[in-house]
Amino acid sequence: MRSLLRVNVLLSILPLRVTQSAAFGSRKLPVLTLYTKEDCSLCDKALEVLKPYNHQFELETVDITLPENKEWYKKYRYDIPVFHLNGQFLMKHRADLKVFHQRLTDIENKTD
Repeated sequence: MRSLLRVNVLLSILPLRVTQSAAFGSRKLPVLTLYTKEDCSLCDKALEVLKPYNHQFELETVDITLPENKEWYKKYRYDIPVFHLNGQFLMKHRADLKVFHQRLTDIENKTD
């Protein structure tokens, strides 16, 4: 039940987007992956920082405490929140908007 509540809290903070943004035209939005765990207040804060930009990416969350994610747990257990953008490491410990914007710009320029 707690994990369901956690998912609902995440979705209310930063809803998943499947639509296209004007910046990316008809291209698929980049996927922002958050490596997290239940009751991660730093993760919640990072999501709040990114909330104004949620139309620019699709959010995917990975609970590192689940058995199927043990490799991510070994790698990131002391570093969450950790973000990847389109499968590549982006940032950890907090949301860095400068890094986030730069990587989005790089992705947009590569697909033009």
